[in-house]
Amino acid sequence: MFRRAIVRPPAGNFAHGLTTAELGKPNSALALSQHDAYCRALESSKLELICLPPDLEHPDSTFVEDTAVLTRPSAIVTRPGAPSRVTEVAAIRDAIRPFYRVVHEIHSPGTLDGGDVCEAGSHFFIGVSHRTNEEGARQLGEFLSADGFTSSLVDIRGCSSILHLKSGITYLQDNDLVVMQELAEREEFQAFNLIPVTAEESYACNCLLVNGRVLVAAGFPRVVSQLVRRGYRTFPLEMSEFRKMDGGLSCLSLRF
Repeated sequence: MFRRAIVRPPAGNFAHGLTTAELGKPNSALALSQHDAYCRALESSKLELICLPPDLEHPDSTFVEDTAVLTRPSAIVTRPGAPSRVTEVAAIRDAIRPFYRVVHEIHSPGTLDGGDVCEAGSHFFIGVSHRTNEEGARQLGEFLSADGFTSSLVDIRGCSSILHLKSGITYLQDNDLVVMQELAEREEFQAFNLIPVTAEESYACNCLLVNGRVLVAAGFPRVVSQLVRRGYRTFPLEMSEFRKMDGGLSCLSLRF
């Protein structure tokens, strides 16, 4: 069960951030409204929010998940794969320290985005992507092993439709794994109860289980239907402006 979440509202220059999507520029006012609704959803899920101020020096900084991996025993501060995002981690490191006695860091030449790390019970899938390299994944794997977790690599560099591993998979609970069509046949996921998602609704793969409720991007009824049939309570949230910047629901917070 999560108790807290770190969030950061999008700054006024949010539209100047990095994106591979071709969905137009985000509306800053609408992005703020959607972020506020997201925060209210976390609070109604019994989370205490640690809200950092908007960061004009880093247009992508609202996507706080990429800057750290938080487990129960320790925190790992990442080294984002996009050079413009590397210095985002300083503020996150300061925000994490009051809550963790042990804080590790990923060091050069390793790169690691938190969006490439999917926790599935006591096992972690680490995506090797255009943002996370093998060395960053190796360093993370060592930190996780020291805390009693297992991990394995999932190479997604051939998946042109996703930026991060968690754009295409989400672990919920009880061995349930939401997975996009392009990854559903991968051998590493065959031991799970797969909830397959068609290419048309693949954006909804990035959903978020928070204290018994699944936050899911609005506008994807078939995904919601599958989740409800499996007994999950769903809570839809508008995510249009973050989707334009390659962001999803999990990207907007660090839960612990």
